[in-house]
Amino acid sequence: MANKNQGRLAEDMKREVISIISHMKDPRLQGFLTVMRVEVTPDLDVAKVYVSMMGQQGSTAEAVQALNKGAGYVRTEISRRMHIRKAPRFVFVADDGAVYAAHINQILADIHKKENAKEEQPNE
Repeated sequence: MANKNQGRLAEDMKREVISIISHMKDPRLQGFLTVMRVEVTPDLDVAKVYVSMMGQQGSTAEAVQALNKGAGYVRTEISRRMHIRKAPRFVFVADDGAVYAAHINQILADIHKKENAKEEQPNE
């Protein structure tokens, strides 16, 4: 039962973190920033927020740096918006899962293209 409530709390926190980040004015956060998932410890001590940024190479690291610098602000806003007594300490982590998935899809598309080219060649 506790896992169900913890998961619901993590999803609610994810929605609020997305809203808070979208209103932050740091120029390093401009672009297509995505919150992939939020993991909250059972004692609400730490919340790991996995973020990904599409666009320039290396921009995710800068965004994570900016978010970790503003983690206190995010914590305060989460506490106010969710009306929780103990807000977790936020740790933002770069998640390259989306980039990796795009890379794998490109490899599979190339393989598929090569197989189709082999089938279309007449066998002599």
